[in-house]
Amino acid sequence: GCDSSLKLTSQKATDAVDGIFRSLRDIARVRLHMKQFHSIHNPGSNTHQASASYKPLLKQVVEEVCNPDRPDPVDIEHISSGLTDLLKTGFSMFMKVNRPHPGDHPLLIIFVVGGVSVSEVKMVKDLVATRKPGTQVIVLSSVLLTPHSAVELLFASDRLQPDARI
Repeated sequence: GCDSSLKLTSQKATDAVDGIFRSLRDIARVRLHMKQFHSIHNPGSNTHQASASYKPLLKQVVEEVCNPDRPDPVDIEHISSGLTDLLKTGFSMFMKVNRPHPGDHPLLIIFVVGGVSVSEVKMVKDLVATRKPGTQVIVLSSVLLTPHSAVELLFASDRLQPDARI
């Protein structure tokens, strides 16, 4: 609501910050149903507050996909394709049949709704190259975020149809 810093009032600044925190609470509420990817913050322990850490959601997802020790990812679902996978899915209701792991395929396609930054794309490519060498990764997104556009999206009044000119 301000086109210059001269018109910025304390109330406008407070409203903007309240809007940002409301957005962050909304995001947290949407992710509550997830079992594994419900938080990006690890608070550490009571005795070691310095061990608190931040782990981006995209990094958590890629690590889970590239982890061969987790046979059945909790929050990631494999979508069946082809007759063999369809039959396995059907028989899994009656018998113990292992579902395919998302990391089994030599091509990993990740689509990020809402935007991805260049540094996130590099992080994904580096993680996949380290954890699953030989796997090709394609990262797609609805928009390529810049630092400026990411901040503009925080202030957008409608996140599904943002008023920010990105």
